[in-house]
Formats: sequence, C-alpha cells, structure tokens
Amino acid sequence: MTTPGSLVDRHVGFVHALREAGLPVSPAEGLDAAHALMVIDLAERETLREAYAATLVKRPAHRPGFDLLFDLWFPPVAGRTASAGVPEDAEQPELPELRERLAELLMGNPADPAFREFARAMVGRFGQIQAAPGRQSWFSFPVLRALSPETLVARMLAAMLDERGGLPEKVARRHIARTTEAFTEAVASDVRRRIAEESGVEKIARSAVRPPIDRVDFLRATKEELARLRREVYPLARRLATRLSIRQKRGRRGRLDFRRTVRASLSTGGVPLTTHLRPPRPHRPELVVLCDASDSVSTFSHFTLLLTFALREQFTKVRAFAFVDTVDEITDLFAPGADVLDAIGRLADEADIVRFGRTDYGHVFERFAERFPDAVGPRTSLLILGDARSNYQVPALGTLKRLAGQARHAYWLNPEPRAQWDTGDSLATSYGSVVPMHECRNVAQLAAFVETLAS
Repeated sequence: MTTPGSLVDRHVGFVHALREAGLPVSPAEGLDAAHALMVIDLAERETLREAYAATLVKRPAHRPGFDLLFDLWFPPVAGRTASAGVPEDAEQPELPELRERLAELLMGNPADPAFREFARAMVGRFGQIQAAPGRQSWFSFPVLRALSPETLVARMLAAMLDERGGLPEKVARRHIARTTEAFTEAVASDVRRRIAEESGVEKIARSAVRPPIDRVDFLRATKEELARLRREVYPLARRLATRLSIRQKRGRRGRLDFRRTVRASLSTGGVPLTTHLRPPRPHRPELVVLCDASDSVSTFSHFTLLLTFALREQFTKVRAFAFVDTVDEITDLFAPGADVLDAIGRLADEADIVRFGRTDYGHVFERFAERFPDAVGPRTSLLILGDARSNYQVPALGTLKRLAGQARHAYWLNPEPRAQWDTGDSLATSYGSVVPMHECRNVAQLAAFVETLAS
C-alpha cells in the first residue's frame, strides 16, 4: 500500500490527484484548503470533505470526481470490516436474512451510517473473487448479483403501501430507485477503497475518475458524454457569436452625420472643427463552417455539428459544409425546426460525401472554391473544423489562402493534441501558416478559443 501516512502527504497527494483528473486547482487554492484544515475538526469526515469542496471545487460538474477522489484519499474506514456488525468469528447470517436487511435499508434513509456499513460488510463477504491464477481482487458485480436488490422491489412496495397504484406508488418507486442507486455506489466506493489499499491509491485514482465534462476529449467521448456535451453548446455558441461580432465592429466608423456637424460648427463661426459620425448599424455577422465528417473524427464532428446548429440562431446567415474526400453543403439539414440528432443521422445518407472515405483536404478546398464561389465574402467568418490529416495528398495551400483572404476572419480548430501535429500525414503547421490553427480537444479549450477572440 502506497497511501501517504501523514495529513500533509495526504493533502498534497489529494490536490495532485484532483489536478490529474482535470479539476482546475491552483497552488493558491491548495494553500487555502490547507489553511481551512487548521480551523476545523479533522475527526469530522464530512466537515473535512466540505472544507475541501468549498476551497477547491468551482463547478457542480466537478463535484462527482472530487467526491470519488476524496473517498479514496480519506476513506471512512481502513482494512477489512466485520459483516454488518457481526464479529468475524460469529456465525454469519444466511443470504435470505441479508436480503431482508437490505430491503429494510432501501426503504429507509441512505444517509443512515448503517447503510454504508452494510455495503462495506457485503463487499467483505461477497466481493473478493479470483481475478487471475493465484490472484484475488475486489469487484462490485458479485455483491449485487448475490443480493439482487432489483428483485426486492415488489416486497418493498408491499411493505410501504396499503394499496398499489397512483401517485403513492410512483413516489415509492422513485425512492427505491434512489436508494438502490446509492447502495450500488456505496458498494463501488468500498471496492475502490479496498483495491486502493492493496494496489496504491494513486493507481486506482488514475483509472477510476473520468475527467469533468468540459475536459472530456472529443475524440474519446462516449455516447452518454456526448449527450451531456449538448448542454454546453448553446452558451458557447452565444459567446462565440458575440466575440465575432465585436471583432467585426472593431475599427469600423459610421457615416458622417451632416446635420449634427453643421449645428456644431455654428459655435465656431461656421467652421466644422468637430465632425460627428453616425453610430455604425449593429448587425450580426455571417458564418461559414467547414466540418470534417470522416469516421476518424466522428465524435468531434458530432459535437461541432451540434455547435453549428446552435450558431444558426446567433448569426444573420450560417452556411454549413461537410467534407471527407469531397465537400457538400448541409445547411438545409439544419433548417429551423429541424431535430439536430436527426440532421446528423441524415448527413451520411443525403450529403454527397463518403464518410468512410480517405480525407483529402486539398481536393476539398479546390472543390469548395469551385462549387460555392459566393460562400465566403468580406462579411464572413470562416471556421474550419478538422484534424488536418490529408492522407499525403496535395494540400492546395494557394486555394486555402485565397479563401481565407476573401473572408473577414478565418479560424481552424483541430481536435488532436498539439504534440501529434505534423506526425504522419498531418499538415497542421502548413495549414496553420495560412489559417490560425487552435488545439480544440474539449469544451474547456473551445471556451478558451472563444475568449481569445475578444483580445
């Protein structure tokens, strides 16, 4: 076991683990947490948890990862625990008795200390199995399989209700679902604790914690994470539209206001020493999006198409184009009233591209300039989304330079880590010399890109 012994070592290790998990914890915030430990009762574990949370957690989305790591670095117990308060040398309860006890707990309050004590006891009794020849390890599924909490629902409903049906049953089922989920998490938490004691807390921390949703890599996002990412899209779209609008207005001056200028010249004998200008008319910018839809960046293209859908509401005019080996306009798929997920599903069937084809950026730029010569103009912001991997084809830098020159602004978001640029068939630096290229692997980096547009 490599878990640090002293409180200082645990504190340093815990803060480091939070940073590795993607939580933005600065050195100053780490010191704030250390100072907080000096004014609380360290014997009160939940007080310790909340002191750390108050000083280190900035967003609600960061709290689940924080709680998981806190339970690893500051576990409620250490070592093996007796089964449900029964001494280890005593006769253990039979499985039917344990299931009855679980049903009682699931009908009660999951905050009851007996709830987690029972979960720890059940892990101790059922959770250890042989993972490899001569090697034992801890798992959640044998505990849940033995106790089968989902088969206790009918028994619990009969005990909780005088008669079935209606709102009371819905409330009861919701309570049972919530406490069952809490029991499952309590079992998983104790499994992680036992593995950490045997293998080292640092090792289990690296594998057990998913990064916060704003730090999830687009290219590795799961289906569930993509669903959560949708909620991050619309605020970013509004901010991006605002930033591009500000850049478009910067430096513009309105037309001469002749009446105000003449009126002001009366005080100087008719000499117009001071000119007055009309304020420029506010308007929303236009946007053209070129999105790589190849299978190698499918999750990134899924997110960027969601972004395109959200941007449609923020700009005067948005035209969207998808490409792999060639390019086709997909603006109509995102017409007002369209379902964004349905539009993404129709993309593979209706757009004139081969999703599993070989990406050819040079051919795409040439075909785009040829087929859609009026797409990019002096009021247009051009946004290119892709990994700049062109399968060793001709890059057509001259065509890209001409397109970027026609646009008011041009930007390129690349979902690959910067360390992988220019490896293999990547043309990141070549294309980046024409259109400023930004690493954009997650929502946090996309938000940072949006903020740079204001500077």
